[in-house]
Amino acid sequence: MNIENQQRNPVLLIHGIDDTEAVFDKMRAYLRQRGLSVHTLNLLPNNGDVGLDELAKQVADYITPTFGSEQHLDLVGFSMGGIVSRYYVQRLGGINRVQRFITISSPHHGTVVAYVSRRPGCVQMRPDSIFLKDLNSDAVILGQLDFTSIWTPYDLMIVPANSSQMSVGREVIVPAALHPWMLTDSRSLAVVTAALAEPIKLKNPVSSQNDY
Repeated sequence: MNIENQQRNPVLLIHGIDDTEAVFDKMRAYLRQRGLSVHTLNLLPNNGDVGLDELAKQVADYITPTFGSEQHLDLVGFSMGGIVSRYYVQRLGGINRVQRFITISSPHHGTVVAYVSRRPGCVQMRPDSIFLKDLNSDAVILGQLDFTSIWTPYDLMIVPANSSQMSVGREVIVPAALHPWMLTDSRSLAVVTAALAEPIKLKNPVSSQNDY
């Protein structure tokens, strides 16, 4: 059944570390069956060799030519992809284009698993990293969007699992047993679909100081 809503935006899915767009195969098909226009891209390199701010620029560079200048969109980020997406929204002007924003099992407050690597992108995902402290310093800006954080308490990649919680927006717990299952669990798919059907939240224009 198609999602019924007055305003349907294209949806962009952003993958996590060591993933490709293929990780969204089931979710992409599920959303398209419900009448949504779904887009994905491959972040390169995908292994943390570059900072998440650099990956966020790839998101911006994809959005600019793919969607019309006046076209709003909805953003779904999985794991690292949620943090990359946050940088795009909070630092690269995405706040003015994104209307619905969903993160799935993203380390908003870091994960101790990131200590296994000294790659720049991994260092940025460590608890109390300068990068995350900066993003979280004005996370309240996400309240201007329809923002949803989805996470599982059984996550072994996001440690502690409640690092995926945010003090702003809507929180939904999907008790999937494994990190990658958050993209294929029927409950996750239902939550994402419902979040993408939320009425658009009206917001005030945002200062261009975040448009770098």
